[in-house]
Amino acid sequence: MPTIDEARLSASAHQVLREAIDPALPGLYRGKVRDNYDLPDGRRILVTSDRLSAFDRVLCHIPFKGQVLNGVARWAFEQTADICPNHVLDYPDPNIVVGRRLQILPVEIVVRGYLAGTTSTSILTMYKAGRRQMYGQTLPDGLKPNQALDRPIITPTSKADDGAHDEPLTADDILSRGLLTPSQWDQIGETALALFARGQALAAERGLILADTKYEFGLDADGTLRLADEIHTPDSSRYWRADTYPQRLAAGERPDSFDKDVIRDWVAARCDPYADAIPDIPPELIWKTALTYVEAYERITGQTFAPPKPTPPVQDRVMAALAKFHDAASAKA
Repeated sequence: MPTIDEARLSASAHQVLREAIDPALPGLYRGKVRDNYDLPDGRRILVTSDRLSAFDRVLCHIPFKGQVLNGVARWAFEQTADICPNHVLDYPDPNIVVGRRLQILPVEIVVRGYLAGTTSTSILTMYKAGRRQMYGQTLPDGLKPNQALDRPIITPTSKADDGAHDEPLTADDILSRGLLTPSQWDQIGETALALFARGQALAAERGLILADTKYEFGLDADGTLRLADEIHTPDSSRYWRADTYPQRLAAGERPDSFDKDVIRDWVAARCDPYADAIPDIPPELIWKTALTYVEAYERITGQTFAPPKPTPPVQDRVMAALAKFHDAASAKA
């Protein structure tokens, strides 16, 4: 298993990609983490920034985070292509993926194998509030926080606009509102559970537990269902270290994780993260989180993380990569 070279990482610790805005590229859409462009030829450019988002807002910027997410997603897409095709066409930069432009389906699919989470839509938050029926599922009494469920469940939400809150949905909600057709819902549910099973098996090989994850699906021009965005990354998923999980569960302690819950928990302990101003996050916590993302990359993929070179700055490198699409952007559809 690769070992983190903190000295190499420290040489690029100042490198943070806050945004990638190129006025010469069309169809800009800014997500919480990604800056996206739609080219006239049907391709979509997705730039993964170092923004860390939670509670439907950006909390801070974490060095290497965008490169880690893009790299883990690339590896995971390759490991699951036999289950579901994805949107990927090319990787012109460590922070950029070029994919097919899809008609994104208006339902976000979260598969959960454990009673976990910190946000308002998490099943643990609802469970602690006394709810036993959620997302069309019924959970039994007596479950401990972070305990495994009898079987993985799908907890879908609406896809909220930037700054708005995701809304929990049931299967009946999805079908009665016409968000998906019955055949689409069946296909997505079956595919999501198969992807999650593959992700859990791969994680177990690395000494990790994949507790839950999020999937986004879309339809291409031919109507084929494809995975979009990212898959099995530390942002879209909750990973725990398997070796310490039993002891920490028995002690009622939070599992050792590879996700952004550390910063989420720090913020949530100091304010109402949905309404209050976010307090300044200590630099040492940001650096610790950066190293955690790098460790997650190496543990999940089994590959050594190659940090950005000290020069050119990541911002300049990404903008140079985007400039290569200017001709395609000016061509007629």
